[in-house]
Amino acid sequence: MQRQIATFDIAEGRYEILKKEMLNWAQQFSIFLFLDSNSYTDKYSRYECMLAIGAHEHIAFKTLEEVQQWHADHKDWLFGHIAYDYKNQLEHKLSSRHKEQSGFDPFYFFHPEIVCTVNTEKTKLTIASLGITPLEVYKSFLFAMPDDGIELPKLQFTQRITKEPYLQTIDTLRRHIEEGDCYEINFCNEGYCNDAEIEPLHVFNALNKISPAPFAAFYRNDESYMMCASPERYLRKEGSVVMSQPIKGTAKRGEDPIHDALQKQNLQNSIKDRAENVMIVDLVRNDLARSSETGAVQVDELFGIYTFPQVHQMISTVSSTMRADVPFTDAIRYSFPMGSMTGAPKIKVMQLIDQYEHAARGLFSGTVGYITPDADFDFNVIIRSLFYNAESRYLSYQTGGAITFDSTPEQEWEEMRLKAWALERIFS
Repeated sequence: MQRQIATFDIAEGRYEILKKEMLNWAQQFSIFLFLDSNSYTDKYSRYECMLAIGAHEHIAFKTLEEVQQWHADHKDWLFGHIAYDYKNQLEHKLSSRHKEQSGFDPFYFFHPEIVCTVNTEKTKLTIASLGITPLEVYKSFLFAMPDDGIELPKLQFTQRITKEPYLQTIDTLRRHIEEGDCYEINFCNEGYCNDAEIEPLHVFNALNKISPAPFAAFYRNDESYMMCASPERYLRKEGSVVMSQPIKGTAKRGEDPIHDALQKQNLQNSIKDRAENVMIVDLVRNDLARSSETGAVQVDELFGIYTFPQVHQMISTVSSTMRADVPFTDAIRYSFPMGSMTGAPKIKVMQLIDQYEHAARGLFSGTVGYITPDADFDFNVIIRSLFYNAESRYLSYQTGGAITFDSTPEQEWEEMRLKAWALERIFS
């Protein structure tokens, strides 16, 4: 079936209202994915925001092979997620000992009935739909009035690993590094709340307001919800060029401009953060090389410092040219999970992660994103996110950091709690 496509002008000053209308209208569907760049535009930006609604003819895919085959035959939009534990299907040496509680499948892509995109200038809304006409969709938005002024419940989160065991685990991981088992390992902790009664859209709106991020996402898959304020891109493809932008290195924003500038400069000069970052850059280079032309991998930017509402981040950019004889999904296959959320060497640290973490990561440190009809794609890294199972009323998040031999347990705890605070505070 051919998509009907129409573009509508967005009047000056109306974009934020339109965005609320789109999200309110989407709530009636059992599956949708909203992606928001929050006006962070650069040379890699395609859209200000995107909304995919409904699984057309209930078509869904559970493996990269299914995605590749269907896309080769149909050449249309696909949206969805890859959870961290999809690693077990990509590498037979890996397994997971904890139960995933948010309800997300390890892998899920859907063929959307409706795709809405807003250009980076926020002047045009394009609707590509199957069945219902774009004009009918557009008119439906106008009647989905925003529900503003809703207060979030006051909630207390429990730490899966409390402070003293967390500090002891950091020391244990440092011994693994000292003994040569690994060079760097990403270690995370879960915060959770049982019997939480929330409205996921209101939670996403609150999170997106206080922590606007370039790879924010609001995702519903039946009774499972994700509210994401991620600053990190996992993988982008345009034509034959793929690129990744790993983040390693975090500094808290200063209380005033002078202190803030000092924090930023200290991050730029931090030997520890540079060591973490360059290790992951090397890992990404190796991952991309597996599906790229010989000698095509390059580092476009090393140790870039970018500022967000709560933190400064050290971000590097790595790109390459894919080989013409490999499927486009190979770029994902050979780089997932992303190195910034594992460490190096990858297989060994994922085994250690499963050994020492106390909860399944689920969608955390996985990815959501889209594939275009031309087989281009863009995927984020799922961090700074809340996950909600509406059936069990289980609300959770995970935060952590990269552990090296030079890591100080107390500082790692503080970094983990800083990231957690940005999520917890909307309920306090």
